[in-house]
Amino acid sequence: MMLPQDIQQMIELGLPDARVSVTGDGHHFEAEVVAREFAGKSMLQRHQIVYRTLGAKMGNEIHALSLRTLAPDE
Repeated sequence: MMLPQDIQQMIELGLPDARVSVTGDGHHFEAEVVAREFAGKSMLQRHQIVYRTLGAKMGNEIHALSLRTLAPDE
């Protein structure tokens, strides 16, 4: 079972300069990620960047993840 802090740590490792907040109940999670890498990117591109930090956990241990992705100036 994944914990919110596990997901937060994985995102922070993949996006070291990001501000990350994750909440959840072990099955459904919500994450807010603020990262410079998102500047000029579409919402889909931003989500793909976050999904890459989670790798194979996405769709397996992490069943549902709601994302809010922002560039620092948003």
